[in-house]
Amino acid sequence: MSEYAPPPPPAALPAATLEAWPAHLAELAVRLRAVFPFRKTHRRALAYIEGLLGTAPRKNSWQLAELQGEANPYGFQHLLGRAAWSPDAARDELLAYAAAHLGHADGVAVIDETGFLKKGAHSAGVARQYSGTAGRIENCQVGVFVAYAGPRGTTLLDRELYLPGGWTDKPARLQAVGLAPDTPFATKPQLARRMLARVLEAGPPVAWVTGDTVYGHSSALRQWLEDRGQSYVLAVPSNEHVWVGFHQLPVRDVQARLPEADWETLACGLGAKGPRLYDWQCRVLAEPEDAE
Repeated sequence: MSEYAPPPPPAALPAATLEAWPAHLAELAVRLRAVFPFRKTHRRALAYIEGLLGTAPRKNSWQLAELQGEANPYGFQHLLGRAAWSPDAARDELLAYAAAHLGHADGVAVIDETGFLKKGAHSAGVARQYSGTAGRIENCQVGVFVAYAGPRGTTLLDRELYLPGGWTDKPARLQAVGLAPDTPFATKPQLARRMLARVLEAGPPVAWVTGDTVYGHSSALRQWLEDRGQSYVLAVPSNEHVWVGFHQLPVRDVQARLPEADWETLACGLGAKGPRLYDWQCRVLAEPEDAE
């Protein structure tokens, strides 16, 4: 079997990226040898990645197979559903790759979740639950993700599938989809903490951890980050209680007392309708217990 030959890069990329493209893909091929133990599966995985980088309007197995000149998608379907390889080993290689190529002292780890709409009841973790993708309660799977954003680029680093109680209390149902029958229930913040531990241990440097109220509402996650000395910015709901002096008050009451003139409008990036503008104030609510 011939040696791996990287596909040509998209023409719109900067010149420096174009020059580095073959070397990066060759490095990727070497890294993936530890993930795919069989040569045929390794080659199939590289072909799949080539397809994802290609020009197919929809990245499904049929169109990727067509790009590769194959008569059917069975090879890619076998790779994704039945071939012997470890997604967790691939994740570990991704963490190492991101640390080597994207790591920066100002990097940010972003926690978020997304829903995958489903029609049946047999996909692992599927249930009627809130989907941010749909903006309402739907029959779906929910995945919790950690992404990395920094001056050198942005990428997904890790993922965990959220399993509702209707799954973790039914061992036979778990076993039917290939999961351990004793898989315990874990909340979304607990899944986020599990992934962050891996990222902070083996991934690129993280200056800040950020996430929405699903994660900011978890005092256990906040305390874990503080115990590690990890800086974070996590949103909290308006009914979250915080210490102000010797009293605990809901955030909405603290906000109502802030001087109107001290609000500052700042943009936090571009959205679909232009700059996303928010009003900001910074206040120290409680000093750490061990502060001098």
